Amino acid sequence: MTQSCHIFGAPVQSGAGRSGCIMGPDAFRTAGLPESLADLGWLVTDLGDVEMEEVIAPECANPAVHHLAETIGWTQALNKAAYDAAQASDLPIFMGGDHSLSCGTVLGVANYAATQNRPLFVLWLDAHPDIHSPLTTDSGNLHGTPLGYFTGQPGFDGWPEVSHPVDTRNICMLGLRSVDNAERRKLAELGVDAHDMRSLDENGVAAPLRAFLERVVAANGMLHVSLDVDFLEPGIAPAVGTTVPGGATFREAHLIMEMLHDSGLVTSIDLVELNPFLDDRGKTAMLMTDLCASLFGRRVLDRVTGAY
Repeated sequence: MTQSCHIFGAPVQSGAGRSGCIMGPDAFRTAGLPESLADLGWLVTDLGDVEMEEVIAPECANPAVHHLAETIGWTQALNKAAYDAAQASDLPIFMGGDHSLSCGTVLGVANYAATQNRPLFVLWLDAHPDIHSPLTTDSGNLHGTPLGYFTGQPGFDGWPEVSHPVDTRNICMLGLRSVDNAERRKLAELGVDAHDMRSLDENGVAAPLRAFLERVVAANGMLHVSLDVDFLEPGIAPAVGTTVPGGATFREAHLIMEMLHDSGLVTSIDLVELNPFLDDRGKTAMLMTDLCASLFGRRVLDRVTGAY
């Protein structure tokens, strides 16, 4: 039976510290993401870009916070889009856009998972844990807050209600290498399964990912994957405003995607923080597209040799 994939653009840049992520969805389309998945036998429907809802945001006690109303408006709109997409297709993709979009997408798929009486698990592939709140962020960039939001942490007054928070024990983070002291304490307090790059260097990516997937199976869970460009080594993926040296290699990233495909557990995915303004002849958009294709079933032997 043919599996269906609904694709949405989420041209969000309100949560970032610099402009450019608004162009991310079109860069993924130009890199051939919909066509790549269709070639793998998926029934792909590109439903265009989600539109931000207009909201009036409450005053924030943290003067560093910027674009609060816009981020809340995107959260509301993406919550609805993600819920509908999870209901209507086998594996929706949300093309970003900065990582604040995950406030809405994870909220929506968590709400859908609750209607199926299944827990939602989240695989967070990122250099940062993004577990701040609007009250604790020093930068004021709200792309550093989605984990705090969709796990139901305090500090999000005026945001859409998180009626089905993701259990922090159902989150696995791979690739961390930029974590401040407050985030480090929060991760330990909440029991998040967090693996920094030193851990991956010592033990590889397969063992922690395999253990996490086994937990998803045991709980009959749904699995959301959130892939940030800065998870990757900047040399192979420069198109991100928050580059951190020492990221995942091409081989490590593809292994993760192939293991996810083999598991058959993924039910939704975010592709975030692609800033085409910072790219080198589109090589980051093409790499992210290739990684997504690996998750959808492309094998190494199927891959045509090309030049970035």
